[in-house]
Amino acid sequence: MSPQSVLVPLFKLYLCGIKVLLYQIFNRSFTLPVLPKQNGRVAIVTGGTRGIGFETARHLASLGMHVIIAGNEREEGAAAVRKIHEEGTEGTAEFVFVDMTSLKSVRHFVRLFRDRGLPLHVLVNNAGTMMVPERQTEDGFEYHLGLNYLSHFLLTNLLLDLLKRSGKPGCCSRIINMSSATHYAGVVDMEDLNRRIQYSSHGAYSQSKLALVLFTYYLQEQLTASSCSVTVNAVDPGMVDTALYDNLWTLVQLLKKPVAKILFRTPAEGASTAVYAAAASEMEGVGGCYLYNGQKTQSAADLRNNLVLADR
Repeated sequence: MSPQSVLVPLFKLYLCGIKVLLYQIFNRSFTLPVLPKQNGRVAIVTGGTRGIGFETARHLASLGMHVIIAGNEREEGAAAVRKIHEEGTEGTAEFVFVDMTSLKSVRHFVRLFRDRGLPLHVLVNNAGTMMVPERQTEDGFEYHLGLNYLSHFLLTNLLLDLLKRSGKPGCCSRIINMSSATHYAGVVDMEDLNRRIQYSSHGAYSQSKLALVLFTYYLQEQLTASSCSVTVNAVDPGMVDTALYDNLWTLVQLLKKPVAKILFRTPAEGASTAVYAAAASEMEGVGGCYLYNGQKTQSAADLRNNLVLADR
């Protein structure tokens, strides 16, 4: 492994981070408008036991949705559900176990959900990890690729027919893919997707987030072509003070702590754009967008014209 293969992705990723922090210094966090009630609608939020996922689930439940928090921490899940219900929310929440590093577990989760006969109106693909040391999922995929992208790709496709049936003209089902500004630094290496030749945690993470954006654009093209009442958008939450940063090098973590308190968004602020995409009237029928701080934003250069790569 050459030093360049590690240092270049690292530099590009941290440059993205600096740009985001500069934006957050000079721009206020997006404030949600008054959102319409969502009574009778059903949502799944992966990784919804804490951080951005929990705040997303919490807000959707407050609008009247029945929210299924999908995660692999049973105690955290029970605590999250209890906290939502203690707030006297109009909707309901429940926790259902799924291990997003296991495609077998994803399939089992989908079977359990289908057996209940529920509709599905909102799918928030939020679960993820960041910059872990080199390791593989039980299916043999690079960990970032498997957890952040492939598991959500599978989950979405296994639930897509249900989303299509649940959506109606003027009341579409909605898919939200949680990406990141780090996708701008991403390179999808079709010859080494699992990063086995040259591993960089920074490169692997940014690749997984780029893959989510490509998937968003490609899936929306397919949904539009078949006139389905389903939309899909990618969301960038900004730099948010969550446990995702626990895998940073010790020195970087020490430097991050004082900065995060001042410049990072809170989990609730980070969740605001995902909630907006899931529930706002302004987003009805709108898909194929990259949303940052409540606004439609241009993603990495030429991504919209890169559907050939997405199709591969």
